Amino acid sequence: MNPSPTLRELIDPAVTAVVTMECQRGVIGDLATIQSVRSEVVGADLEAKLTALTQEARDAGVLVVHACAVFTKSRVESPTNAPLLRYAASIPGQLIQRSAAAEVVPSLNPNNTDLVSSRFHGVSPFSGTDLDAILKAHGITTVVACGVSLNVGVLGLVIEAVNLGYEVVLPTDGAVAIPSEAAAPLLRNTYSQLATFSSVAEVISTWKDISAG
Repeated sequence: MNPSPTLRELIDPAVTAVVTMECQRGVIGDLATIQSVRSEVVGADLEAKLTALTQEARDAGVLVVHACAVFTKSRVESPTNAPLLRYAASIPGQLIQRSAAAEVVPSLNPNNTDLVSSRFHGVSPFSGTDLDAILKAHGITTVVACGVSLNVGVLGLVIEAVNLGYEVVLPTDGAVAIPSEAAAPLLRNTYSQLATFSSVAEVISTWKDISAG
């Protein structure tokens, strides 16, 4: 077995991207339509943690990409081929493209150095989107995955990233499950096989150390 790389090696700013999953106003923010998600986000203070993580990423020269779910008004590009997708389609105006609800939450301070990758279908961010091309174009080999939710969206992000050859670092306090008690078994039984665990504070501290030389 090859030795595991250290966190410092994995999240070298030159080859690392933070990918936030569905950190949008209509999902986790002030316009959230699924209150169980919003409740877990607030309870975990997730917005504040991800604000700190993305700001330090920018300061360290780490690429930040926001993976967003959006829909057109007709939803013709968005099959409802799963219970979750049928439920989302039943919510009036849910994440309509270019609407306020589809925006990245302001607390993450998205700026003109951040990139956005949007999907119109499915539950994970790589298939049928430009996310892999964006990461490959920037020479990325490690994805720091965060956002919502550990149940579905972040899980899809992590599995697809591994399938495409990326290392994945998961700050375990940088994502939430619904309900919160689902997080521990998911992390223990599934994510531990796919990602290197850390915390938001450890990732930030490592980047600060690297920047300090």
